[in-house]
Amino acid sequence: MAAGGGSASIVEFFGGEDGYRCGYCRSDTGNLSHGMWAHSMTVQDYQDLIDRGWRRSGKYVYKPIMNQTCCPQYTIRCRALHFQASKSHKKVLKKMLKFISKGDVSKAASEEEPMDAHIDDVATCDFPYKNESQVSQSELTPLAVDHAERVEDEDKDSGETKEEGNVPKVESDSVQICTDKDTPVPAEPSHSAKAVHAPPKPGKGADLSKPLCRKAKDIRKERKLQKLLQNQMGTVEGSQLQGDQAFLLQNSKSKTNQPKNIEDFIFVPLPDDAQHKLEFTRFLCDSPLEAEHAPNGPECGYGSFHQQYWLDGKIIAVGVIDILPYCVSSVYLYYDPDFSFLSLGVYSALREIAFTRQLYVKAPDLCFYYMGFYIHSCPKMRYKAQYRPSDLLCPETFMWTPIEQCLPLLEHSKYSRLNQDGKAEDEGRLKELGRVRVLHKRTVMPYSVYKKRRKGPSDEASVQQYASLVGQSCSERMLLFRS
Repeated sequence: MAAGGGSASIVEFFGGEDGYRCGYCRSDTGNLSHGMWAHSMTVQDYQDLIDRGWRRSGKYVYKPIMNQTCCPQYTIRCRALHFQASKSHKKVLKKMLKFISKGDVSKAASEEEPMDAHIDDVATCDFPYKNESQVSQSELTPLAVDHAERVEDEDKDSGETKEEGNVPKVESDSVQICTDKDTPVPAEPSHSAKAVHAPPKPGKGADLSKPLCRKAKDIRKERKLQKLLQNQMGTVEGSQLQGDQAFLLQNSKSKTNQPKNIEDFIFVPLPDDAQHKLEFTRFLCDSPLEAEHAPNGPECGYGSFHQQYWLDGKIIAVGVIDILPYCVSSVYLYYDPDFSFLSLGVYSALREIAFTRQLYVKAPDLCFYYMGFYIHSCPKMRYKAQYRPSDLLCPETFMWTPIEQCLPLLEHSKYSRLNQDGKAEDEGRLKELGRVRVLHKRTVMPYSVYKKRRKGPSDEASVQQYASLVGQSCSERMLLFRS
């Protein structure tokens, strides 16, 4: 899927030479990462960035320096179509159903399935990134496209000259921010968790999903969903069902003596005298990602969404997800600690996996659930390996490797080239620095033109580092802001 609407990502790159405090091992200066501020970003660019090890926290997008940071963070994705809930996952789903239908709170289950063992609380941590950029909006607005094309034509008619010089050092202030699901739970309770008692400011374009407490019309909708999936796979005579579609169809049918899937727990009809009512709503929320609709995309569109969990009219949790061309990416979860006995972290993850499977019916490319980072060196963060089948991203080739093959390597060394094919290399690596797109004085131009016009010390080393980290494709689409 290509980014639509003619929009372009605009970023400021900050580098990442200085270490800062690690929220996992508590090292004061061991956490190392590169970062950039996203003034705007297309969903396709962010999809490609997270497939190269990047991740966003608000508008700040960062990439751990894997071979240097104290706690290497590997991007992890779950193959949602093939996901099978474990016994502990089913315990959480059953506990929620029992609570809603009968009002029963099992203390034993709560003690056995502590919230902190499955999901990270929203906490505060040290994170070095600049305060919101002081660059004015007018500076970020490119001139007409035809002017940018004339600049590129100018480059074709002239040769390139090499400039030597020192790279200016970028000063960065450390500030406190709310962290995402990749931050371990501190010993003290979260200060931000209580904030969910008041409903967050609603975004635009409400997209309501099916509530857990379904009535007859909801059951009919589910049957229509199954028929739609069957129609998608049986249109061409003699054609074979694709593996993922056939698997999902098989799991959508109720069969005797087969283990239940997550939909069997989430969409089960409840008795009329159920003690509680849980509703699930979704709204677009503010983020650097540009909301986008595509003909072959999900009905709700792509972008960032708040997923709100309402229990008897009271909001008890808010999850933030990014819906991207190939995945649902989980960002973070706020929850009311009074309901931690329901293991809302695990429950929300399972709901998001089920949601990913629903989106797949309309958007066949969207079939993965990204869970952020897997940190093997931090025992509290190993819970993500329980969501299988899943893969880890190789930090050198940026190819996916089944987690079963990765764990023995990570037991031996906290940093590892997970792809064991010695001949494999980064196919998206930077090949032509001159083609990197730059936004300078409201003019879009290739870097080869910009470096001739630039006055003062050369910034080629910084641009080279940026382009190497984001890859050739993103560097040619995104606009790197230069003052």
